Amino acid sequence: MSSLRTYWVFARPFTLVPPMTGIFSGTLLGYGATHAAFNPVHVILAVLAAGVLNAASNALNQICDITNDRINKPHRPLPSGGITMGQAWIFTVATYALALGMVAVVNFQTFAIYVIAAIATIAYSAPPIRLKSHPVGSNLIIALIRGWLLKVAGWAAVATVLTSIEPWYIGSIYFVFLLGAATTKDFADIEGDRAAGCITLPVKYGAILSARIITPSFILPWLMLPLGLALHILSGDRTAILALSVIMLAWGIYVAYLINENPYSLVTEGENHPSWRHMYLMMMVGHLGLAGAYLIHHAG
Repeated sequence: MSSLRTYWVFARPFTLVPPMTGIFSGTLLGYGATHAAFNPVHVILAVLAAGVLNAASNALNQICDITNDRINKPHRPLPSGGITMGQAWIFTVATYALALGMVAVVNFQTFAIYVIAAIATIAYSAPPIRLKSHPVGSNLIIALIRGWLLKVAGWAAVATVLTSIEPWYIGSIYFVFLLGAATTKDFADIEGDRAAGCITLPVKYGAILSARIITPSFILPWLMLPLGLALHILSGDRTAILALSVIMLAWGIYVAYLINENPYSLVTEGENHPSWRHMYLMMMVGHLGLAGAYLIHHAG
């Protein structure tokens, strides 16, 4: 049981919830917009595969970040000796294979998107590409995997994504959000990232300027909701989408205030600043809130 608990911690369970929520909400968006048949088995497999793939990505990232984590997060299972490097690799390969195996049962479009996402996670963490060490490439790849493709993959599990711009526009909302919001995880890691040659935004530009750079990503995505209605792209319930936009805008402004009030606290508040937790919670509320708007439209 102790060993299982160590692997569970190694998978970083808190981070598995948003991608699973994103895929599930994406299936509801596709169902609400297209009235396609809803296959519960396919949906469950797609949702579980998202969590397992994220666990694989987390594991690979910790393997490749061992130098950083010995400084930034020495209590984690790998730098603390809770698991060996060999065990970490076995876990990583097994979870990548399991995730792709599960989603292969769903349909080709969904499987293809997951394969692209898996390759992108490897490019993010592993040398020689290691986009994580690039201040722009890092955020772009995270926004692509956990923002844009996440929503499109969920939609693809119940309906095609090749005949409508709608799922791609919805994905772009979360792409813009994560393009800046993903940096909230990097502030607490400045010392270790700098030592390992990982040039994140906070390493390159410092806490104050980085906080200002990422602020628009907490606000602009939620303005894209009413814009999508005005352009007749979004087909969910208009009132519910507008209400979600107002809620998320207010929340985003509050998080932007937290980030900019004292940027140096981003560096000193333990493993992650509260804005990092807000970022994850905002994603989940945004995912489920928009899905609810589409289900209301479907029921009407």
